Amino acid sequence: MPTSSTRAPRRDAAANREAILGAAAVALNEDIDASLESIAARAGLSRRAVYGHFATRDDLLVEVFTRGARRLAALLDPVSHPDPLVEIALFGATLWAEVEHVRVSAALAVRGPHRAMVGTALDPARERLRETVGRGRESGRIRTDLDRETVTRLIENAAVSVLDEATRARLTPEAGHRLVMLAGLSAAGMGWREADDLIASTPDLAFGVPTSGGAR
Repeated sequence: MPTSSTRAPRRDAAANREAILGAAAVALNEDIDASLESIAARAGLSRRAVYGHFATRDDLLVEVFTRGARRLAALLDPVSHPDPLVEIALFGATLWAEVEHVRVSAALAVRGPHRAMVGTALDPARERLRETVGRGRESGRIRTDLDRETVTRLIENAAVSVLDEATRARLTPEAGHRLVMLAGLSAAGMGWREADDLIASTPDLAFGVPTSGGAR
């Protein structure tokens, strides 16, 4: 039977790995070129300790980005609403709430050299969005002048563009929350006045309201 002395190092290793990943997420948002040395220092560890978990800086970035993408996909899974347009806005609001504090590194994750791996981790969320778009097209709530795949990509790309704009314009969390919903609804075919009215009249879309749950 393992003794406490054999279990402790394993717990330390797990804690150290979590510390490295957390430090990397923060450091990369402040400086996308953050070195392993600066990440190690932020985690309170040596550079050698980081190498004990990640062979290269690139390996660390892949883990940070794909882990974040998997978490986001899990958060989006329960988001639902009877109105597919509200559901699309909720998807955007959920994404923003999760990544606004790391918007720089999040933008790199979906646009940079690791976007294919990040995209794979986001596939479940993309499938949810595809289903919502299909439901909205069938009910006449979402544009039908473009095919479902194109509309799905436009909505997804709109959310990514908000990350770039939020970083450039230094948007507040509340302003980014509104913009990501407006961008997604516009891509779905709504005019900006209609989208603004929908957001204003839907309590579920208010800033700070939990976005998961609801009946489909």
